[in-house]
Amino acid sequence: MFTGLVEGKGTIVRIDKPGQEARFHIRPAFKMDDLKIGDSIAVNGACLTVIDIHNNVFSVELSSETLSRTTFSNVQPGKEVNLERALRFGDRLGGHLVTGHIDTTGVVTGRQEKGSHIVFSFSLPSNWMQYLVEKGSVAIDGVSLTVNQCLENGFSVNIIPHTAHVTTLGQLKVGDKVNVETDLIGKYVARLLSAWQDKQTGLTEAFLKEHGFW
Repeated sequence: MFTGLVEGKGTIVRIDKPGQEARFHIRPAFKMDDLKIGDSIAVNGACLTVIDIHNNVFSVELSSETLSRTTFSNVQPGKEVNLERALRFGDRLGGHLVTGHIDTTGVVTGRQEKGSHIVFSFSLPSNWMQYLVEKGSVAIDGVSLTVNQCLENGFSVNIIPHTAHVTTLGQLKVGDKVNVETDLIGKYVARLLSAWQDKQTGLTEAFLKEHGFW
């Protein structure tokens, strides 16, 4: 589990693709002295497992499922990525609950400078829009953000100067693809409601009695 508060950036220095999977070798731009083999780490929002550490470079493996869900299928060595180690019990939850399980990818459709801030708009596949609400949470490339506005085919967010500096979001331009994880709570609520809607056409007296409200 993660918070979406990126610790810093790293650079993918080598990519191995032995088959349908891939192995990334990443050099962090900040100290990670306590990183151990077996640790979970979010790389641009995707939860991955550290399998090797050598000379300040750690390695992670990506399954075919991860490659199909994320922007990593076309990534090249030299790309900067956002890094966050897993949340520990007792840590402050400054962002929101982020699982590191990427739902889909979005595309930058707009970038507008407003003073020192940047307003981004993203397109998103329509089936994922139901999990976004205005002023709700979303993770973009592993960064916890607040949804400014839900648009017809996407959404917008505001990036403060600090976020633009310490993450890769400040480098985004129109047409770039990003990893998107929608709100965890929203997905569970939608799942529960869909199960209820499959059985009920409305809030009836029978339904209330069955569930102890009568």
